[in-house]
Amino acid sequence: MADFTSETVTRTIRRWIIPAAEPWGAAAAEIGKAWAVAERAYRNHHGIADEQPLHDDALRFHVRDDQVVIEFQTETPTP
Repeated sequence: MADFTSETVTRTIRRWIIPAAEPWGAAAAEIGKAWAVAERAYRNHHGIADEQPLHDDALRFHVRDDQVVIEFQTETPTP
């Protein structure tokens, strides 16, 4: 008899993409706006109050050739 279980998980990745074309790169104001919206979405999804600090790894920042990407991921078990 088998002694294991299995599960299927759906992963959702939310991304905010800021243009960062050379030679100027991304504007600080645009990164700030996207960061604020991404943080708000993270807080809403997880039910975290504004006065409660977020974990250091709540949002991830990735640099692409001509973009800065802010993202977070969620996983939902599929019945």
